[in-house]
Amino acid sequence: MSSEPHGIAFPADASGRRSSTAVGRGVIADALRPVDPAGARAAEQETAWRGRYLVHFRRQVEAGLGEPRDWLAMAAAGLDSIADRMAVVRDGTDAPVRTLLTDSPDRELGTVELRGTRPPAERLAIPYRGRELAGDALRAQLDGWVAAGVMEPSARDAVGVVIDNPGWLALPGRTVAVLGAGAEMGPLPALLRWGATAAAVDLPRPAVWERIARLARDGAGRLLVPVREPDTGRGLPHSAGVDLLAEVPAVAEWLLTRPERLVLGNYLYADGGVHTRISLAADVLAQRLQAARPDLALAFLATPTDVFAVPGEAVEHSVRAYARRSRTAKLLGRPLRWASRGRLLHRAYQPGADPGVCDALVPAQGPNYALAKRIQRWRAAVARDAGATVSFHVAPSSRTSSVVKNKALAAAFAGAHRFAVEIFEPTTANALMAALLVHDLSTTPVTHPHPWRDEADGAVHGGLWRTPYAPRSSLGLAAVLGYTTARM
Repeated sequence: MSSEPHGIAFPADASGRRSSTAVGRGVIADALRPVDPAGARAAEQETAWRGRYLVHFRRQVEAGLGEPRDWLAMAAAGLDSIADRMAVVRDGTDAPVRTLLTDSPDRELGTVELRGTRPPAERLAIPYRGRELAGDALRAQLDGWVAAGVMEPSARDAVGVVIDNPGWLALPGRTVAVLGAGAEMGPLPALLRWGATAAAVDLPRPAVWERIARLARDGAGRLLVPVREPDTGRGLPHSAGVDLLAEVPAVAEWLLTRPERLVLGNYLYADGGVHTRISLAADVLAQRLQAARPDLALAFLATPTDVFAVPGEAVEHSVRAYARRSRTAKLLGRPLRWASRGRLLHRAYQPGADPGVCDALVPAQGPNYALAKRIQRWRAAVARDAGATVSFHVAPSSRTSSVVKNKALAAAFAGAHRFAVEIFEPTTANALMAALLVHDLSTTPVTHPHPWRDEADGAVHGGLWRTPYAPRSSLGLAAVLGYTTARM
């Protein structure tokens, strides 16, 4: 973490130290407090947060599985806590984050519009293993993914509706603001290919904007780019972009100039504590836009490596898979479970659980990543309860550059197929998840009796919810097998 933060930051203590651990521990404790006071005490008194945060993040999900109001109370408390605890740094001084809800921008952002040169797609096509799947071929693949436990049937059904309605792909009458426009898992390539209008928000990095500009030119849509200064002859990539951490008011005012209905999609990613900071910046931006545009729609992609309540059908699939595992797997599993004191290759769920709890948190991703994603889940739940249109879907693990640079995760992904988990290529995943976004923005949302079911609806988890084994009990072996395969 930088010793001189700018914009939204972790607060400084009396010694000037900015601790992400203190914030994370406090926020989860505050979220638990309205429903589970004992859990709140356990979280706030945890002395080994970076090693044991997983326990408390799981408990926060489990505590909300009773009454819907419990889930929503914790979501609201968590959002209030992160906003109260974090700061915005101006000229070396900490100020309350909530001031960004009403602050005037320091400057006005300009706009450059880029238009594609190709005709818009006339049908939904998803790239997969060297082919473009459309029509019956795509439906067959969707059925195959459901049969293999890679996606929930509701995801297949939603994509099927989009196949039947290709006129939806361009999202007429809407502008999709893509936060993290250069992200590999974001929907920007698909939206531009389909002829949609998108507003791109990303850091002022020329290499990123050169790639985004190519996407726009090679697509069929309209791309709106924020620029910081007039063109000085160096070209658009050198004047495009904005740092959301420091300029929430400027980005908000820039987006509010759009006459079309707005969709705010959060596809941001950063390493370590910056991920928490940027997730909060996106959340403050969402609140500011909602105040001015009550019809604002929100979009999120959840990571499958988190804790989720899953439907009874997913539990049954996993239980059957565990019972039908091969003779070799059974013979190897017993000594491995004994030698690891039950930590390796144990079953994912107790038979009959409904809902089950899939705990796929990965320790290597760290508590800041978990908190950043939890902020998004909380906002999705609160906004949906207030009547907003929310597109929230669990997206599959993919071979993005941010993942493959972590050798342990890359090895685990290479061996995941041995445990009935499919790792997607980013081009497949982002097109598939963009199709689900189109569905959500073009149809009347289904009303579910509990918020956990909203999160489970349309999930494309890659198999983590339906694998025979609890994810963390097989992750290490997947990494060993993946590393061995890579060396052969």
